[in-house]
Amino acid sequence: MKALRIQDADGGTRADFVDMPVADLSDGDVVIESRYSCINYKDALAVTGKGRIARTRPLNAGIDVAGVVTSSDSERFAPGDEVLVTGWFMSETRDGGFAEYVCMPAECVVPKPDGLTLWETMAIGTAGFTAGMAMRRMVENHQTSDQGPILVSGATGGVGAFAIDMLAAGGFEPIAVTRRGGEHGDFLCTLGATDIIAPETLDLGGKPLARTEYAGAVDVVGGELLANMLGRIHPYGNVAAIGLAGGMKLPTTVAPFILRGVSLLGIHSVECPAPWRERIWREMATTHKPAHLDSIATQTVGLDDVHAVCEAIVAGEHTGRTVVDMSL
Repeated sequence: MKALRIQDADGGTRADFVDMPVADLSDGDVVIESRYSCINYKDALAVTGKGRIARTRPLNAGIDVAGVVTSSDSERFAPGDEVLVTGWFMSETRDGGFAEYVCMPAECVVPKPDGLTLWETMAIGTAGFTAGMAMRRMVENHQTSDQGPILVSGATGGVGAFAIDMLAAGGFEPIAVTRRGGEHGDFLCTLGATDIIAPETLDLGGKPLARTEYAGAVDVVGGELLANMLGRIHPYGNVAAIGLAGGMKLPTTVAPFILRGVSLLGIHSVECPAPWRERIWREMATTHKPAHLDSIATQTVGLDDVHAVCEAIVAGEHTGRTVVDMSL
């Protein structure tokens, strides 16, 4: 079978196409014939060697996959079942989805929910699933649409775009936080953003708290921006923390938490428990299905094109989601 495999090279890593036996894949109960995958920023780092995503090598790249079961030692799945896998350390410690076949433990595999095609599951992928997980956790912690607008940072990225789309569909008022409003403003408004602001407008001026303006936030940046968001959230609002592009450190105080009851919700989609995972995917096929999926996932390529797309992503020259069609 053909696979895009990450290997050590010249003090770093590189991803090359190889032909390998299915029997050499990572251990698992379920063998899946890959039909689709997708390209995330994490994938771009792994494929280009700009980030050491693969903790063991050699290892097939690709953190997401959707396809059809060809064999199964689990009672949960049978040959012919349409399934998907996102996260679960694919491309980190397990062979991933940029290959013609994937082998996974049954507990990591999700039945394709009714209401989504296999292509749509990968158009959503880890980015959309992570946004869906953030929305689920916020709602479970009493976030309602009548409490006020919700900030969404990194709005032009995959997670941010899906968060805006799903929040708007759920009756919330998403506000896009981005420096690229002039370039992508029309797109963000199409998704449902009610306003677009620059990160600088949230600056607290060195204070731990400021006047509250927002009911909650979905943050993919972290660092100082996350701290500024926390200081502007209404009492008992929720902030879902997903990313760290702005840094690992969080320069804040306990004030938002103990004086306003703000909740900081950590979103770790890689190991999302299976019952949560299946529920979120069912919601994303029904009540939270992205309304503008075709506007977010704008490109479908073949496996041979993955290198070029990954290079464009790390160079900052790529927008929208890219699906990988194994048949191309």
